[in-house]
Amino acid sequence: MSSSQAALTAQPDPAQAARADGILFGVTFLAGLGWIFSKEAVASWPPLLFIGLRFLLASLILVIVGWRYMQRTSARNWLRALVTGGLMSLAMVCWVFGLSHATQIGVGAFLACFGVLLVPVVGWFMYRQRSPLSVWLALLIALIGVVCLAWDRGFDLELAHIWFLLSALLFAILFNLNTRYAASLPVMQLVAIQLAVVGAINMILSLLIESWPQSTTVAMWGWFFASVLIATSLRFFLQIYAQGQTTASRAALVMMMEPVWTAVMAALWYGEAMSRNQLLGCSLIFLALIVNRWRQLATLLRGKSKI
Repeated sequence: MSSSQAALTAQPDPAQAARADGILFGVTFLAGLGWIFSKEAVASWPPLLFIGLRFLLASLILVIVGWRYMQRTSARNWLRALVTGGLMSLAMVCWVFGLSHATQIGVGAFLACFGVLLVPVVGWFMYRQRSPLSVWLALLIALIGVVCLAWDRGFDLELAHIWFLLSALLFAILFNLNTRYAASLPVMQLVAIQLAVVGAINMILSLLIESWPQSTTVAMWGWFFASVLIATSLRFFLQIYAQGQTTASRAALVMMMEPVWTAVMAALWYGEAMSRNQLLGCSLIFLALIVNRWRQLATLLRGKSKI
């Protein structure tokens, strides 16, 4: 067995896995805050400009903090980080377009979490990792949930919903790649390069297709820096660090809390209220997340650590 195969099949230490679970749970809370920060920001910033500046500054912060890791970057590691950074950029473009068009970010968060459901499916296509029947059952339940959301508009999805679903697919691919690479690359190095690539690509796209604001306000910069420091630098560093300490399946299990936090925060901040069809659709998607990870969840509830 090669070292890369061993990294994929090795089980995490129980204490290490528990620590990773706690970190990822905190990451879901930060991710929920990030939806609010970003929604407020794109109300004033052009979407691509916002993402470009946000990720470039976040990358610069990580490079300054972890310069010693960057000096040890090999050509192979640069290539891996650049490829995953390009993929993250595409995913973020889809996500921010969805966010800018979304009428309810709580619903959008549940659609975006489709990426968690697709992680094992994408893992099978990429690495031939076998998926249990529960994965396919979960996808069926989630698709019924999407139908309920579309039913709320006369069987028609919002443009934002389509962007969120495309973003979910790209993030599922990225999740598998990050779990594979985070076990062998310094986390600071991987995250900094990925964020820099996202920032550079979005800035180029913004220059080509967007009109930049002629003036700014203190509030605009406040939401921007909250997104950079809390929802980007801290969130992605903690997420990829924790992914390197556990398995992709276990990490995906904890990450399913993100849409719940987002919906709660959207209700508190914007007073968002879901219709009956929307509530049913989001509930079915969350049920799908539970079904998708039922064996892992049952194992955790029994107090076992091996997943």
